[in-house]
Amino acid sequence: MSTTSPATDRRVERLARPTGRSAPPPSPAVADDRICWTTVAGLSVIHLGAAVGVVWMFARPSWATLVLAVTLYAVCGLSMTAGYHRLFAHRTYRATAPVRWALLLGGAAMFQNSALSWSADHRAHHADTDGVGDPHAITRGAYHAHLGWLLRRRTASADVSRLGDLWAIRSIRLQHRWYAVIAIGTGLVLPMALAWTWGDVWGGLFVAGFLRAGVMMQTTFCINSLAHLVGTRRYDARSTARDFTPTALITFGEGYHSFHHRFPFDYRSSPIWWHYDPNKWLVWSLARAHLVDTVRTASPGSIARAVAGARPGPAPPTARAAGRDATHLPVASSAGEGE
Repeated sequence: MSTTSPATDRRVERLARPTGRSAPPPSPAVADDRICWTTVAGLSVIHLGAAVGVVWMFARPSWATLVLAVTLYAVCGLSMTAGYHRLFAHRTYRATAPVRWALLLGGAAMFQNSALSWSADHRAHHADTDGVGDPHAITRGAYHAHLGWLLRRRTASADVSRLGDLWAIRSIRLQHRWYAVIAIGTGLVLPMALAWTWGDVWGGLFVAGFLRAGVMMQTTFCINSLAHLVGTRRYDARSTARDFTPTALITFGEGYHSFHHRFPFDYRSSPIWWHYDPNKWLVWSLARAHLVDTVRTASPGSIARAVAGARPGPAPPTARAAGRDATHLPVASSAGEGE
């Protein structure tokens, strides 16, 4: 594992902070005001299926199906935190091809878009947090941050080829092009096939498939809403991002959001060892097994200065990063990741 020096931390931070020089205004987060009906239809199908799953779970209870649903929930949740978020959006470490493919497959089963599209929207969020370029700015209201932003076409994910560091990796391009097929296969067909072995194929579809995906969507959406509304701004009082343990418990550690927004290049959700952060434990273990490398962390000195510099006060109306282009956020090199 590599711990960046305080000087390196400051250089990375300067890339995402105002410099006093004029910067091009960020692109509006929403491409147009028209409703994206394909997204509305997809969300409706998943949540209607989830409602059927709740009924089925009580009408035809099956411990095997419930264990399958919980297992897939954990696998997909870690694919989100360690894969979509830390590996692809922020490039906080480099992964071998088998690990990368596993995270791409598990991530697709969440039905939250391809890794490319997800990363494009997320980088836009960090590049202009709570500004006009932030797709889910909390300053536009809790509903918008939680769900409303998804219902319209976003500028950031409209042309994912602009994310050159990710577009250069073949496996990520393939997952993007075949996303719908992969998502249905891993998110619905796979649990159906597994549950068929003990005679509960519909439970596999509605409980381990739709219900699992619906619950996972809502917990993920809480990162955009609750994690910017409730908790302590421990590492940066100027940001709306907050640390809140209950949010962390339902989001695989992502509720320690103040640290993440202060040090987005760090693979951890929290530097405190006992905080619930399964993403941190997974990446740490994979690094020990030599399945990932170039694992980046903020230096202890930089973290200590951030805590000391955070002062209590009202949350600002904006904590944006001077309108930086989301396609040019600091990322690790993609050298050696062509598959």
